[in-house]
Order: sequence, then structure tokens, then C-alpha cells
Amino acid sequence: MLLAIDVGNTNTVMGVFDGDVVTHSWRIKSDARNTADELALTFRGLLAEIPVSGIAACSTVPAVLRELRTMLSRYYDAVPTVLVEPGVRTGVGVLMDNPKEVGTDRICNAAAAHYLVDGPCVVVDFGTSTNFDCISPRGEFVGGALAPGIEISLDALAARAAQLRKVELVAPRSPIGKNTVEALQSGILYGFAGQVDGMVRRLCAALAPDDPSSVQVIATGGLATLVIDHSETVTRYEPDLTLIGLRLIYERNL
Repeated sequence: MLLAIDVGNTNTVMGVFDGDVVTHSWRIKSDARNTADELALTFRGLLAEIPVSGIAACSTVPAVLRELRTMLSRYYDAVPTVLVEPGVRTGVGVLMDNPKEVGTDRICNAAAAHYLVDGPCVVVDFGTSTNFDCISPRGEFVGGALAPGIEISLDALAARAAQLRKVELVAPRSPIGKNTVEALQSGILYGFAGQVDGMVRRLCAALAPDDPSSVQVIATGGLATLVIDHSETVTRYEPDLTLIGLRLIYERNL
């Protein structure tokens, strides 16, 4: 059984693979203050009787990566482990001005997207930020765009506007809000869906100028389900995309 760990700014997603199938998965909050021993307690509690024969992990939070590295060496020293970082073979060419700037989660997403899709694709990852990642037909990460995430935008709006507040993120009765709650829900959900569609169309035209319609669009991330039903451009939803990328990179290195 392979344990895949994706540490993000807001949540940490864990999944256990039996072959290429995810048999168990969990989503817990990320806390940069957790020590290696506290991480070990959480992991052992969740894994319980699951035998782990390999571990693959990536982190966009340096403080958590440091403690995660310590935890793995202390409690799982006999388990083959791959941490995605510079120097690890990913199979993804990074065509950026500074490849080391690219988050390891985006590299994992690119690896998985190329594995799942035959041709160019755009990955839209709905997390703390909304990431738009462009992958060439050869599986190269060619760049993309970053935008504020849904929850960050809603938090900022509630903090800066005296008469506005946080609301449940569900679709309102109509795009025309009849009260403040519905107006906020409409602006957040339909506004972000419009942002995604507009960005995706521009990226597809730049990625495949001769045939933008050939570009497949994969949505992933914890907040994807809020938006994809209202999007016109998303063609596929893969909730475990980053975990799949971790599995592929693990297999390439071991």
C-alpha cells in the first residue's frame, strides 16, 4: 500500500493506493505549528491497521515539510519514501524562467494530467489559491496563472465590508440575488465560474492556437465541486489528481 500525502496551505490530503486505486482518503487541516510527533499521532490514528509499504509526499508549506521529513525518518524509517523536491525525477519538464519557483503540487498535477489525458490540457486547482496549470502534449509544464481562491476572496470581502458577512457557499435561487446572502452567493459562485471560463479560454487559445478545442480541462482541489457545475469549460473532474501524480513520481523513483 502506498501512502500519498499532499500538504497544502489550508488542508493536507492523504490517500492510500492499492495498485492504482485509491482505497482510503482523508482531508485534515494543515498547521505549520505541528511538530513531527504530533504529525505521527495523526497519521498513525488515521492509518490504524493499514499496512504502508511506501510513502510519497509533497508540500507547499516549508515549515510542515521540515516536520514531515523528521516524522518520516523517525517513525517510518524502514518505509521507502519519496519527497517531491528539486532533484527528484518527476518526468515533467518545467519550461519556466525559474523552475524552482513552481510548487511541487503543480508538478504532481502536471504528471497526473499527462498520464490521464492524451494531448494538451489545463488543470484548474481550486485550493487556497486557484491555480491554472498548462501542460503541453509532451507532458511539459509550460506555465499558467494564479488567482485568489474562493474562501480567501470571501474572507477578505467579509473583513473589509461592514455590512457583508461570510455565507454558506451554495447556489442561490437565481443569479439575481433577492437578499444580501443570495447576492453574495451569486457573486462568489457565478463570478468564479465566469473567471474560470474566461481564463481557460485564453489559456487554451495560447496553448493550442491552431485548435483550442483540443485542450482538455481538468478540475481538482477541495473547492472544485462548488464551481464546476456552473462552468462551461471544465471537461473532467479528478479529486485525487495530486495524489495520482505522487503515485506516478514514486513509481518513477523507486
